[in-house]
Amino acid sequence: MSRILIIAEHDGETLNPSTAKALTGASGLGISDIDVAVFAADPAGVAEQAAKLEGVTRVLSIAGEDFAHALAARLAPEIKALADDYSHILAPSTTFGKDVLPRAAALIGVNQVSDIQEVIDARTFKRPIYAGNAIVTVKVAEDQPVVATIRTASFAAAGEGGSAEIESRDAQGSDPGHTRFVKLEGGGGEGPDLASAPVVVSGGRAMGSSEGFDIIYSLAKKLNAAVGASRAAVDAGYVPNELQVGQTGKIIAPDLYFAIGISGAIQHLTGIKDAGTIVAINKDPEAPIFEVADLGLVGDLFEIVPALEKAV
Repeated sequence: MSRILIIAEHDGETLNPSTAKALTGASGLGISDIDVAVFAADPAGVAEQAAKLEGVTRVLSIAGEDFAHALAARLAPEIKALADDYSHILAPSTTFGKDVLPRAAALIGVNQVSDIQEVIDARTFKRPIYAGNAIVTVKVAEDQPVVATIRTASFAAAGEGGSAEIESRDAQGSDPGHTRFVKLEGGGGEGPDLASAPVVVSGGRAMGSSEGFDIIYSLAKKLNAAVGASRAAVDAGYVPNELQVGQTGKIIAPDLYFAIGISGAIQHLTGIKDAGTIVAINKDPEAPIFEVADLGLVGDLFEIVPALEKAV
């Protein structure tokens, strides 16, 4: 039987847009039955949001205090328990999906397909390798389920208008006991979510210090944009690592991306290649970032950025 299960990403109250993007990727498989599984302490609100997405057939609402935090060690056995009813098990290729789904794939006993950016047919996909410098076509054997993460930067979010049934399910497993949630720390400040924001302002090593990033935060606030950073800026300690954009950070596809003081290493470009418009500001006219930028400004960023904010 061909049926798709998407593992929903959420914060306990709001369905993350990455789930709607994974749904769009799933719709290209040519399979009409698409379920969404919501694991939460109180999944009712998130389940209702998932049920409204266009193309969802059914929402599995699975409640349990163990699911108050998305721990891969707890979610993976639950996904395995559901696996026999599905030909495809999918999750967004976000920090959440990259954490949970490989563990579930190991329990199911199959190899995971990571970062699908194009669906050719129900078992054949394209995904990037070598920091996006090459695209490989992979095919999953007919005798095993497809367990895969969907590259959210490659798909638009599915719209609303659906009215899927919501079915309550009991948890199948128990807390393995070896993993526990301690606390959540974040240093990104207020503002839109970096992974889904339509406008992102990123700074690089050239910001010089944590204080230098103040002009990035200020411009982002004026534009109602999310703040990002290059790996060099994160490694230098200017900003927390949850702001990192690139191959080892977040892969994003905003409508507008500002690369300020970022040279444009291939690892960073991998994270922004699907952006609508890229604006680069750098004092080095030979910086690689200008090769991919739609608009470029050569000059002192500490003069250009405040002037740009003033103009806005």
